[in-house]
Amino acid sequence: MFIAAIDIIKGADLLVYPLALCSLVLVFVLCERFYALRRSAVLPDDLVEAIVAGEVVSGGEDSVLARIVGYVRRHPGDSEGAKAFARLEVSRMERGLPFLDLIYAGAPLIGLTGTVWSLIRVFSSITGETGLPDPVQFTSGVSLALSATVLGLLIAVPALFGGGYLQRRVETYAAQLDVLLERILARDEAAK
Repeated sequence: MFIAAIDIIKGADLLVYPLALCSLVLVFVLCERFYALRRSAVLPDDLVEAIVAGEVVSGGEDSVLARIVGYVRRHPGDSEGAKAFARLEVSRMERGLPFLDLIYAGAPLIGLTGTVWSLIRVFSSITGETGLPDPVQFTSGVSLALSATVLGLLIAVPALFGGGYLQRRVETYAAQLDVLLERILARDEAAK
């Protein structure tokens, strides 16, 4: 199995480097976004419960919701500004997700390019004298040529699923933040 993995990497030839870069960016973005989008970093339970209950809001100081509450406190009566600030926070939650879109679209294309490149080399090795390739070399060359495509797909699939999951998580948080912000703004208006 390990030998086959090394053969696949060798078969990708020079395009293994951009594919490796894609995989590194993929791992970094997925790990960073999963950590940054954990519930306690966006909507801490104690803060949400205080807002829903209409109590004094405290807790979750470094969370997205706490930053929005802080903005509302610093700018009383500015509901449009608070909504714009909340949209800015949602945009910050989406940071890095466009890279996942690029990876799941680009990695298979890089892999396909590697496959075509390798197939050109395999077919150009056919001698003019016989017009036939060496069967063992030919099948081995075609097998290695498909390596880049396999690597591209192995990178693209987690990017697709991870990016889709994280995007849905951001959309869910955005809807919840919108409801909580309306509640905060309504209480801010009532306090005037």
